[in-house]
Amino acid sequence: TMQGELGIGHVRYSTTGSTTWDNAQPAFKTDGQRSLALGHNGNLVNTLELAERVGRRGSATTDSDLVATLLAERLDEGLEAAFLEVLPTLRGAFCFVAMDERSLFAARDPFGLRPLAIGRLPSGFVVASETCALDIVGASFVRDVEPGELVRIDDRGLVSRRFAPSPRRALCVFEYVYLARPDSILRGRTVHEVRRELGRRLALEAPAEADLVVPVPDTAMSAAQGYSEVSGIPYGEGLIKNRYVGRTFIQPSQSLRERGVKLKLNPIPETIRGKRLAVIDDSIVRGTTTRQIVQALREAGATEVHTRITCPPIRWPCFYGIDMSTRAELVASDLSVEEVRQYVGADSLGYLSLEAMTEATGSRAGELCRACFDGAYPVEIPEHAGKFLLEHPAKS
Repeated sequence: TMQGELGIGHVRYSTTGSTTWDNAQPAFKTDGQRSLALGHNGNLVNTLELAERVGRRGSATTDSDLVATLLAERLDEGLEAAFLEVLPTLRGAFCFVAMDERSLFAARDPFGLRPLAIGRLPSGFVVASETCALDIVGASFVRDVEPGELVRIDDRGLVSRRFAPSPRRALCVFEYVYLARPDSILRGRTVHEVRRELGRRLALEAPAEADLVVPVPDTAMSAAQGYSEVSGIPYGEGLIKNRYVGRTFIQPSQSLRERGVKLKLNPIPETIRGKRLAVIDDSIVRGTTTRQIVQALREAGATEVHTRITCPPIRWPCFYGIDMSTRAELVASDLSVEEVRQYVGADSLGYLSLEAMTEATGSRAGELCRACFDGAYPVEIPEHAGKFLLEHPAKS
């Protein structure tokens, strides 16, 4: 076990910069006397502007490393003062955890695009991207880090500082649809219950003549239960997930995603043979995963495959921390629902409407970021943006 009073950790999902060891986090910087470590969930959109301020230093090519460098340049003021100077200059989505030799820091962008929770232990505090992480270590949930807030935690307790006003709340709705674990809590509701409600509403908006409701595990399982509940069609697990394989959508390359589907999901012929299936999935991004699933179910004996999706068609890129930064990679960006159906090979295809998805979360439209569905970005996107902006500008 590791010893010490302070610590941060990070599991990287690349959205700016390639998936390399140089880009692994936490980012670490030192001026020889003082040091800092920084972890970042989200994605900045003024990356080029920050790069011009910093200049090219080192081999890392992430927005997170640029922020760490900007903070390190101001360490003589102390890390808290450095944060208060740097944070107002950042644009985009960010949840930061950072530490120096004495204190732990947490900060969240003014729109609150990504979640960040504070928990309490008998001996101190914990900060995490999801509340389920607090449960794992036995911490009790205290509150979320507020949009535009910087929190300092040290041996004297917790101190809150406001670094920017919050124009409006804009939590990413895709956290409910896919990203968050079902046992996490967002805005007072478990993600599991929100997904069940997504499934209930999907059954009303996109009914299917089927013998069995089959979820694509794991993220669609809660929604499939809701779909079965309203439709009256029995629920059955016709796809088994290999839990030693990571989430396919967040793999950094298409070849890894396609290979991951074959390793990750395996049909149960005895369950699905001779049946009409209503297959519930959280989303269709690139379409290749859905196409492979439909094909596998047919090969296992399904007579019909009716695909139902718990969100609207994804037509717009995300620049706030989901790795889909170009319209070209989104299958629904220039295809109709019927054309997407033909591409994935389903007998029918139905999506949940934007309005029903929003209502299922319990939040109002103005309290969520839904840009990947409606193109309304809460933070303005510059002309030049993309994953490889700091490596090969032409790629972006």
